[in-house]
Amino acid sequence: MISEAPPFWWTKPGLRAWLLWPASFLYGRVARYRMNHGKRAAIPVPVVCVGNFTVGGAGKTRTAMALAKAAKEKGLKPGFLSRGYGGSLDVTTLVDPDRHRAVDVGDEPLLLAREATTVVCRRRVEGAKRLVAEGVDVIIMDDGFQSARLTVDYALIVVDSRRGIGNGHVVPGGPVRAPIRTQLRHASALMVVGSGSAADRLVRQAARMGKSVVIGALGTHPEPDLAGRKVFAYAGIADPDKFFRTVEALGAVIAGKRVFGDHHHLSDDEIADLIADAAKQDALLVTTAKDLVRLTDHHGKAEELAHLSRVVTVEMTFDNPHAPGQILDAAAKVAKARMLAGGRD
Repeated sequence: MISEAPPFWWTKPGLRAWLLWPASFLYGRVARYRMNHGKRAAIPVPVVCVGNFTVGGAGKTRTAMALAKAAKEKGLKPGFLSRGYGGSLDVTTLVDPDRHRAVDVGDEPLLLAREATTVVCRRRVEGAKRLVAEGVDVIIMDDGFQSARLTVDYALIVVDSRRGIGNGHVVPGGPVRAPIRTQLRHASALMVVGSGSAADRLVRQAARMGKSVVIGALGTHPEPDLAGRKVFAYAGIADPDKFFRTVEALGAVIAGKRVFGDHHHLSDDEIADLIADAAKQDALLVTTAKDLVRLTDHHGKAEELAHLSRVVTVEMTFDNPHAPGQILDAAAKVAKARMLAGGRD
């Protein structure tokens, strides 16, 4: 999967998107076949997948955390399953946030592991089995909707209301991972994050296919005191503009900003430039929790930057506060029927 999203993916389809259409068509055919005909392994606990239609962030990780919180409120033991993108380990690993670093297991798994038992594994079926062995009651997959390796009891597909599905073309001509109609058929519900209109067409399409729609929003928690402060903002996430908008909404004055690739590990030279540029502006360095976790447990320049940076942490909230619990209940119901039927997909 392509890790960096070219800017033209998020604008009206142009020449580059259309020139890549033959490759997108072939990619889409393969992705459709895998989703429709992939052999899925059944796991003896409910499996909830939090995915998205496109390459790039839409709020999946924070949504997964919100579901885990709801599971714990129900007295359940949730477990996160991740491929550990950006990490170097290629074996099934139980993530220890006090021992592992982002370079080992990936940045998102470190954030997840602070909330619940987290396993990183390139082979999701093996990872799921490890979570079952750890005694989890429900598995929450962060991404993996298109992989067709594991039986999913509830697929919640997260869409950013400002970005939608970009130009609507399949990779490599656009950010879409598989034909939208195919993805919707395998989805249980759509979750629209924010109040933009870019996802309106998807919502109508989902409604016609009988899929429910959940509304969510990202908010800061705890809310940092940045009102009136001059800041230098930096981010290495899939949608850095979303972070910059959040900082501005907190009343901060962005004197400078720097964008890095998603999951990017900063070099010493990049860190030195950030610190120097912020000092020239007499500005406070601000960043995301995901960026900060890539700096933790390092020494030298990384430790210095972590110490100087103020973190803006966000959490996912649901328009219907009962929605996370309802999603977990629906997954449990499907899983029970599946297991009574002998585990068949």
